[in-house]
Amino acid sequence: MDTILVVNGGSSSVKFQVFAVDDNGRLRRQIKGQMDGIGSRPRLRATGAAGEALADRCYPIEAVPDVPTALMLASTWLRDEHQLRPLAVGHRVVHGGPDYDRPVLIDHGVIARLERLTALAPLHQPHNLAPIRTLLAKFPALPQVACFDTAFHRDHDEVADHYAIPRRLHEEGVRRYGFHGLSYEYIAKALPDVAPEIGRARVIVAHLGSGASMCAIHGGRSVESTMGFTALDGLPMGTRTGQIDPGVILYLMTAKGMSTAEVQDFLYRDCGLKGLSGVSNDMRELQNSSDPHAAFAVDYFVYRVALQAGMLAAALQGLDGLVFTAGIGENSVGIRARIAERLKWLGVSLDPVENARHSLRISRGDSQIPVYIVPTDEELMIAQHTLSLLWNRHSPASLKRERAS
Repeated sequence: MDTILVVNGGSSSVKFQVFAVDDNGRLRRQIKGQMDGIGSRPRLRATGAAGEALADRCYPIEAVPDVPTALMLASTWLRDEHQLRPLAVGHRVVHGGPDYDRPVLIDHGVIARLERLTALAPLHQPHNLAPIRTLLAKFPALPQVACFDTAFHRDHDEVADHYAIPRRLHEEGVRRYGFHGLSYEYIAKALPDVAPEIGRARVIVAHLGSGASMCAIHGGRSVESTMGFTALDGLPMGTRTGQIDPGVILYLMTAKGMSTAEVQDFLYRDCGLKGLSGVSNDMRELQNSSDPHAAFAVDYFVYRVALQAGMLAAALQGLDGLVFTAGIGENSVGIRARIAERLKWLGVSLDPVENARHSLRISRGDSQIPVYIVPTDEELMIAQHTLSLLWNRHSPASLKRERAS
């Protein structure tokens, strides 16, 4: 059976999914798993296509000291116990910079260029690249494909792509990229089927999770995003600031004597919901907390989402639909309701019963703006890109011959 392996490397975990490929190129999710607790309490868990448990194994801390080791353990489990030998591996890579506006087959040159972007995505880029290096060293003939969170936004109009800085800096790559592009691309492709009334219309998609952003989409194309040069901008996130006056950065460095590394660590790890609340970076814990600072952090998050929605509606010159996705967007009845309440002026009116049911359409029948919940599937998007890139380079028959040889 032909398969595509999708890998998403983190700082203390490796998530993976296996998709079976039929002769017509259709993909079917076969295995979903992760190795987490790396460096503390390593644990391999995996489920099958119907959600049945396939593995739940704990390891001694010294047996899984890092992400490469975790990936090789997961790979060995897939190969030895499920006889899986993938056609290729697709990877989520957060930042593609100015060089990459579409998925690319990975080699050492690609890795070197992507490493130079680490400072622009320090929470993600190094951990995205670690599994790639491991597989390239162990299985150099195995095709690997990098799929970028920035790529979907790369056809923004020029006026949306620039900062008000000298053009030479823009030409060096200092520009607004936008992120969560694999999620937005999936939603844009899914909408004509799941919500045809807004499938090609002017839509705001709110990708709300520990990392959060919003995107204005028209005709399936990204028009504007709340994130820019890095994944810090826009909405407040679990531990990231969101929008902030650059003067605050200068203040931290001059008045507080913080180094560049200290400022970077502070903005990425100590701010957002965690910094505002002093309680947690997890929205579920904040909503259940009696601490007034936790309540303020939730208020701030809702306020900023509504504020950014107004900006995106202006970029679209109107609005035809609103979509919630990702962890908070798909699961939090209360956050969706509070955001919708602040967007009444745009014509948004939620149906509380449908919202509580997490229905596909959660707006009232007479709402001027229809509102939907559409679960995202970045892994499927990566698998589709990986298979498409392979089949563009080789015929399915030649791929089979190469695997057999």
